[in-house]
Amino acid sequence: MVTQQLFFPRCRERAGWRVSFRFVLVLCSLELGYISNARAQAIFTTLDVPGAAGNGTFAFSINSAGAITGNYQDANYVDHAFLRSPAGTFTAFDVPGASSTYATSINAVGSITGQYTDVNSVVHGFLRSPDGSFTTFDIPGAQAILPESINAAGAITGQYFNTINANSDAHGFLRAPDGTFTLFDVPGAGTQVAGGTYASSINPAGAITGIYVDADRNDHSYLRAPDGTLTTFDVPGAINGTFAISINPARAITGEYNDASYVGHGFLRAPDGTLTTFDAPGANNGTLAFSINAAGAITGTFADANYAYHGFLRSPDGTFTIIDPPGASTGGTLYTQAMSINSAGAITGLYYTCPSGGSNCMFHGFLWQPGK
Repeated sequence: MVTQQLFFPRCRERAGWRVSFRFVLVLCSLELGYISNARAQAIFTTLDVPGAAGNGTFAFSINSAGAITGNYQDANYVDHAFLRSPAGTFTAFDVPGASSTYATSINAVGSITGQYTDVNSVVHGFLRSPDGSFTTFDIPGAQAILPESINAAGAITGQYFNTINANSDAHGFLRAPDGTFTLFDVPGAGTQVAGGTYASSINPAGAITGIYVDADRNDHSYLRAPDGTLTTFDVPGAINGTFAISINPARAITGEYNDASYVGHGFLRAPDGTLTTFDAPGANNGTLAFSINAAGAITGTFADANYAYHGFLRSPDGTFTIIDPPGASTGGTLYTQAMSINSAGAITGLYYTCPSGGSNCMFHGFLWQPGK
């Protein structure tokens, strides 16, 4: 059994370049596999893509209109992407010629970005326009590219890798709406396996946040301004890493930091650089913040004293709401992971069920909407 906390750094190192920043977090949580005792909150809708099998449905990103994207697996455990419209209609899609397709982010107009793998096992980036047309892209000389986030203008950020072996290290990229690339590394980022610069989120103005790993394999966070200026930061008291995951239009940033025991705690970095730390009530074994909206509401996941995993909403005033599927305490749910929040406070994410006997265990996406 691995260490019983929300525990990102070692998991990222193990997964390396192969999967996106967000999916590494899902894999790390799944590895813990504890039974959740949950309760219903507001309006909770389960999302299963028709035909989903394998490991199920993963919902990762929701836009201001309520459209959701993510991926699902078929009976052969092959990944495909999906779009769920605000009306509830599912559209499954694959990049033409892809052996697997993985969507990570949707913007306000419905453009989607992510990665796909071709028949030669080479990883490429893609942009799916609202009309369903695809643009694929690569960075010259890179062996893999992992887009993570797209803003309303169509600018995309993520990381790329020049090698795909034991010496792989990440570099940040910004793809402008016209298709031109700006490549960047945070000064001091190391060049060891799973080291380097990772870009996790871009806001409407083009400010980017993410993490970098130094030569001593320590994890730190950064803010990259639209003009390219880099500001690095660590949460005071962070011993084993500060991980910036999401940035909002005002440049407020949220994420996780680890203490000396590798227990995760949430943080909010205000636009003026002020840092506020927080834990969800009952989070005895870790809090991880995934997404922040324009109003400053934050969503994420926490582990309770029994290592049951619950989603949470942290309102701008600092109050918390727990997010779990209705009936989870009797439905065999292992955990709930809230991944993305939009401007209306609607949240998408995923939860895991494993009925008695251990058969038909799988992920389900969800949409949580606050009560009126």
